[in-house]
Amino acid sequence: MSIHESLRLCTTSEVFYVVPADGSEILEVDRTSGELRLTRNVNAVPPSAAVRQIYGLIGIIRLIAGPYLIVITGRERVGSIGEHGVWRVTDTDIIAFARSVRHLSEVQNRHNDMYLSMVRTVFQTVGFYWSATYDVTHTLQRLQNTTPEFKFLPLHERADQRFVWNRHLLQDIVSQPELSRFALPVMHGFVSISHSVVNQKEFQLVLISRRSCYRAGVRYYCRGVDSEGHVANSVETEQIVIYQGMKASFVQTRGSIPVPWSQRPNLSYKPRPKINTLSTPSIGFERHFDTQIAIYGKQIAINLINQKGVERAVGDEFMRQISASNNAMIRYHPFDFHHECKNMQWQRLSILLGQLAEEREKQKYFLSDQSGGVVQHQDGVMRSNCMDSLDRTNVVQGLFAKASLQEQLEVCTQSLLR
Repeated sequence: MSIHESLRLCTTSEVFYVVPADGSEILEVDRTSGELRLTRNVNAVPPSAAVRQIYGLIGIIRLIAGPYLIVITGRERVGSIGEHGVWRVTDTDIIAFARSVRHLSEVQNRHNDMYLSMVRTVFQTVGFYWSATYDVTHTLQRLQNTTPEFKFLPLHERADQRFVWNRHLLQDIVSQPELSRFALPVMHGFVSISHSVVNQKEFQLVLISRRSCYRAGVRYYCRGVDSEGHVANSVETEQIVIYQGMKASFVQTRGSIPVPWSQRPNLSYKPRPKINTLSTPSIGFERHFDTQIAIYGKQIAINLINQKGVERAVGDEFMRQISASNNAMIRYHPFDFHHECKNMQWQRLSILLGQLAEEREKQKYFLSDQSGGVVQHQDGVMRSNCMDSLDRTNVVQGLFAKASLQEQLEVCTQSLLR
């Protein structure tokens, strides 16, 4: 079930009217009671209402002054995956239900302004994406492995909840099933859709990085794993090649080392990481890899941190947990990136590529033919990390992505020549 893509927000002092372009149904939001109701009365909107163009509802948030409606007011088209358009949020507006804040004390008003500023800052962050007709939170392989009934579910129900950043903001809307076409799941991360030509053969290259909304936080302040198995800076990256109807998808993941550790900022340029000895490290570790294995299959845990110095303690704990788990679905592969590639010897990354060549061949990538039939599945995933799971991880994931891209292009073109 697709959602309404182009909307008009009609505002009166009593009601917000959210009107789809086709006018088939209207969402009414009572600004006094907070009640949401659906009407098919095309004359429900009074002529005196102030009208503006919006592109979706992010949801409703409650602050000290009361509820606020968050809407998308600006968008940029990233491209299309098949016939499905993908958009990036460029501007939002946060509109109070209350007509004034005179019911607040001076202190409450000051605190409300502070919270409102924080919410605005979040939505000014670059990297929020959505599609009204395509589920950008799922990989091609997950979408292929669904039941026919799944495809008729509302988009917010189908979405992978790890990557729906406005899930809590949508609760008022999704609690009423009849409003499902107004519930827009928004992903945070990166989407690039481009057309390329190699040897006079044109193909579409799509790159989607999906940031998990669990254990979100900035570098240093958010590290390691929590008791639920969620790690900091957890990202699923999918590289898609589309060539004359054939589709190939290669997926990698990244995330903080899944043991309880911290690295709080201080006056040091590089704070010393600390293992949290008060918690039971195996709980979060086991839950993290149980989830990873359930979703992706066998794990190749590529640890790129320094094997000497201050980083070593975290790596040693990671290796200890993997050894203690005795899980045949996890292979631990340390590679001291800084040591191996010191003095800018980037060619030495070929060592890592060679060491994991057999595992990559076993994992493969997802491939479907021109009729949509599955040729092969990706069985397993490369899970990479460094300390931040940023720079070193970026380089290594790019290395595997490039190798996979060459294989994908060769297979697609050769298959069509047969």
